Amino acid sequence: MYIVQIASECAPVIKAGGLGDVVYGLSRELEVRGHCVELVLPKYDTMRYDQIWGLHDAYRDLWVPWYGGAIHCSVYCGWVHGRLCFFIEPHSGDNFFNRGCYYGCPDDNMRFAFFSKAALEFLLQSNKRPDVIHCHDWQTGLVPVLLFEIYKYHGMGNQRVCYTIHNFKHQGFGGPEILWATGLNREPYYFHYDRLRDNFNPFSLNFMKGGIVFSNFVTTVSPNHALEVQFGDYGYGLGHTLYLHRHKFRGVLNGIDYDIWNPEIDRFIPARYTAQTLEDKAKNKKALRERLLLQDVNKPIVAYIGRLDEQKGVHLVHHAIYRSLFKNAQFVLLGSATERGIGAWFAHEKSYLNDNPDVHLELGFNEELSHLIYAGADVIVVPSHYEPCGLTQMIGLKYGTVPVVRGVGGLVDTIFDRDYDPHKLPEQRNGYVFYHTDPAALESALDRAIDLWYTAPDQFRQLQMQGMSYDYSWNYPGKEYLEIYDFIRHR
Repeated sequence: MYIVQIASECAPVIKAGGLGDVVYGLSRELEVRGHCVELVLPKYDTMRYDQIWGLHDAYRDLWVPWYGGAIHCSVYCGWVHGRLCFFIEPHSGDNFFNRGCYYGCPDDNMRFAFFSKAALEFLLQSNKRPDVIHCHDWQTGLVPVLLFEIYKYHGMGNQRVCYTIHNFKHQGFGGPEILWATGLNREPYYFHYDRLRDNFNPFSLNFMKGGIVFSNFVTTVSPNHALEVQFGDYGYGLGHTLYLHRHKFRGVLNGIDYDIWNPEIDRFIPARYTAQTLEDKAKNKKALRERLLLQDVNKPIVAYIGRLDEQKGVHLVHHAIYRSLFKNAQFVLLGSATERGIGAWFAHEKSYLNDNPDVHLELGFNEELSHLIYAGADVIVVPSHYEPCGLTQMIGLKYGTVPVVRGVGGLVDTIFDRDYDPHKLPEQRNGYVFYHTDPAALESALDRAIDLWYTAPDQFRQLQMQGMSYDYSWNYPGKEYLEIYDFIRHR
């Protein structure tokens, strides 16, 4: 099968969050299974050019229709850790992708509307006719719209689209100018409630809604999150649209790349280990303490790795620091704030706790250090307000670091409470789960993890080993996506 991924990120060359990891990991898995996969990406000025091998001109004169004229683009080709990627560079005064950032510009909607148009124009002009186009998040929500309203009449009538939504909170909005720029034009047609009109603002087009309505199949990144977005608040206004299109909507759990996140081969940790040599994890714990200047004592280390923002349950992250210290555990945090107020809050906490030998707050992100924390910590907290899938808890399992998670999204699909899960046998349970958003709820799970470490170390080790036995690689998601591709090709 010939598959083209159209996305705004692909790790490690373009990575702002988990989207980049998923696009790369899924593409790699599909190739391992014998399929031809190509990726189409924007050519940002800030992407990691050192992660591209053999970057060269692939298509010099791509003219993309835009408003009443056309924008001249160059398309470059290169390999990102074995994946064949095409990078689109527009030559216009708009400087769509020369902004010193990936996202966060006031005209993001226009930037990615152009990218969606340019990606399809490139496929058309270069005679690429994939069996399936797989696009991701709001940035490419217009791809299925443009394909089925314009490009299918120009020789792309057999292409099918799978559209994956990683984060419903960011949906992409625009007015009539989006229609006139992309050549869709017909305002009354697209401002119809059954097409692109936003469910709550009649004067706005919704990119993500367009992706849902016009694609052949829609996925989100875990089965439980698929229920949450249809029937709860996490669809951010798109629940009814998803319900109307439920016949083509499914949750597919993300995977993680065990070539990168694997204590058996991890090049960033001083002591590699397996479930059978779990005692070597202690060497990484010692190394972590030395690096972060924590005292070397017989205590568990509780860790948090991730963004500091409302989505991640930042008030519970803060509470976990002090609760861990109260329970005679050490705490390590690695993360950067997405809002100035949260950044100032945690900078104050870092200053206040600076001389405490049992806590270290690392404000920022360091990929190498994250590997050492996963390998050295005993417990990892993931107290998210909402979490479509979550990779942190799956990585923690692989490293024998027991997850303490809030029961939302993909966390429910991957972590099963040691004491209370009714659907798993005791030997299948792998962590601790709480459900409410108050500090007492977090304590109900975190305390049990720390108490088990102190009172029953053999049982804690057994829980670590049970977690390490889980396979959350791309093997199963890859198989499921291929079934979806086959389904939409033959319907």
